[in-house]
Amino acid sequence: MKRSEFGKAQERAAAMLKSSGIALTKEEQEHIEVAGFGLGELDIQGLELITYVNNDRYCAKELVLFPRQTCPEHIHPPVGDDPGKMETFRCRSGKVFLYVEGAVAANIQSTIPPGSEPYYTVFHEIELLPGEQYTIAPGTKHWFQSGDLGAIVSEFSSTSRDEYDIFTDPRIERIPIVTEDE
Repeated sequence: MKRSEFGKAQERAAAMLKSSGIALTKEEQEHIEVAGFGLGELDIQGLELITYVNNDRYCAKELVLFPRQTCPEHIHPPVGDDPGKMETFRCRSGKVFLYVEGAVAANIQSTIPPGSEPYYTVFHEIELLPGEQYTIAPGTKHWFQSGDLGAIVSEFSSTSRDEYDIFTDPRIERIPIVTEDE
């Protein structure tokens, strides 16, 4: 991902957070993570997030999804004696469609990113509107996509170890690589 694309995504995410009434410090704005997953299609498969706290007991983040942006399917596996991350998603603004293991929805409301269809395998749909929340158990395969206006989701979880996440798409690189503009 080019530095200019990274910076634009940070600014866009900060603006969405502000318009949702979520204030960030200047330092927090500068540390918004832009996860493009190495796929080169940030607006389709990507995620912007700010981590407030992540220690050996708990984690709190804001997840920003641009309109119809998808966070690809993954699981949070056990790490050592830890059974894996348990996380609660609480929708703050917009609409988010969360997919987990379970009974398959007759017609999902999301669009699977073109070319990535084989890597999306769970289709039990949970629609979250502002004020609604859902808790994902450790080791549960899941993915999510925002609605037409984007979404802000607060994540409250046990310790986050993103570097250990297992994505069903083998092309994904979880830790972003930012290159200078030419």
